[in-house]
Amino acid sequence: MAIARIEISQHQLPLDPPFRPSWSSKPRTAFDATIVRVYDEEGRMGVGSGDYMMGFAGHEHLFIGEDPLRLERHSRVIDHISFHYGRVWPLDLALWDLAGQVLGQPCWKLLGGLSNRVAAYASSGTLRDAGAMAALAQRVRERGFKALKIRFRRGDIGADLAALAAVRKAVGDGLELMVDCNQGWRFPWDTMAPWTVKDALAVARELEALGVYWMEEPLHRADRAGMRALRQATRLRIAGGELNREMHEFRDLIAEGCLDVLQPDAACIGGLTGLRRVAAMAGAANVMLTPHTWGNGIGLLANAHLAAGAADAAFLEFPYDPPEWTVERRDFMLQAPVEIDRDGNLVLGEAPGLGLALDEERLAATRVDGTTIRSNN
Repeated sequence: MAIARIEISQHQLPLDPPFRPSWSSKPRTAFDATIVRVYDEEGRMGVGSGDYMMGFAGHEHLFIGEDPLRLERHSRVIDHISFHYGRVWPLDLALWDLAGQVLGQPCWKLLGGLSNRVAAYASSGTLRDAGAMAALAQRVRERGFKALKIRFRRGDIGADLAALAAVRKAVGDGLELMVDCNQGWRFPWDTMAPWTVKDALAVARELEALGVYWMEEPLHRADRAGMRALRQATRLRIAGGELNREMHEFRDLIAEGCLDVLQPDAACIGGLTGLRRVAAMAGAANVMLTPHTWGNGIGLLANAHLAAGAADAAFLEFPYDPPEWTVERRDFMLQAPVEIDRDGNLVLGEAPGLGLALDEERLAATRVDGTTIRSNN
């Protein structure tokens, strides 16, 4: 039994109307997806998705011919490639999916088997006005979600707080509310400075009064001293870490008491192998772990398997902001979108691996480059 070939393809779904995410000043007119497939000699296929896999070309020989179940070995090789060239963690997701196919077990069991379900929170993405946010919150509650994340960055903190207050008035205590301040990182074209600790503390006082469950990314991702000071100054849970690149960053965030909630994403940071390590560190320190998962359904499923199987996560992020961001847009590469049940849980089944099925016809129609194939043939 050995890895026989690796395929990487790029796909793009046009978005009309465009999606206007709070974390970027540019509307998103297309949604990109990188699909990574790893085949063994028996023809079984594991699938991953996430970053573009830039920097991976030329390293395929480090995996082809190897036993697909040597997941720790493969993770170390991916880590070295990621350090030198670029994040290629979608390959780790594909290898876990393949391992599940080989062993005939779902990943949530292979990762620990703690549970087959996790509560999802609806993660909004757009900057609606107060009335529209209140209407969205009511739809979210009717759908079965128990929590909703609201985005700040309207350019006017008063407008942000008004939208949050309108949601609280509309749903009362019927939803837990989180706030993402979007201060941790920027796209290359967005050059505004992040908040200071005093900026963030002033906002935190307003969020306390509105019963917010956590305050996400209120400071730059490297401002550990600021996070610690803010955490000590407010009763709010402080959340962050979604795009940190290295294991030691999470070690230091935990050791220095910076965050109440860690939010690594398996599709971007460490794969499932790395995310399992972070979950173990968080559990030992009694720090909440709830993966960031603003991406497509493949990454969502990977994070769900870890959150349910090993992390005892209170919530899992579930991108949901119709009509601009629907599960059909998010999961266009899958035969069926990932959904929650009527109780707001994402329930994982007994299908081996990640339990997904690709929509090959849709992938063929949305492919924007040639597929790269490397094999031992």
